[in-house]
Amino acid sequence: MQGMDGLLRQAQQLQGAMRQIQEGLARKTVEGSSGGGMVRVVCSGGQEILSFSLEDSLLLPEEKDVFQDLLTAAANDALRKARALAEQEMSAVTGGLKLPFMP
Repeated sequence: MQGMDGLLRQAQQLQGAMRQIQEGLARKTVEGSSGGGMVRVVCSGGQEILSFSLEDSLLLPEEKDVFQDLLTAAANDALRKARALAEQEMSAVTGGLKLPFMP
């Protein structure tokens, strides 16, 4: 059963490569923004929000609703970019094949 041993070895190599990519993604960051850059969110490649920054003018009480909408939009933008980064890096290992556990 040399074929089965080879298949198992390839699966283990793929698993190791994907683990390395996931670890690398956790060290990379992407930035999402909204409101023409008034709100910025930094997210890890592992899809964790790391920080956000906002323009001072958004701190006015009457701008609260606008601020909340912009913060949500910037966070979603950063998370979309993190998912795209993960998909790009994983496809290098899988040859473009989408596996069930991939983002």
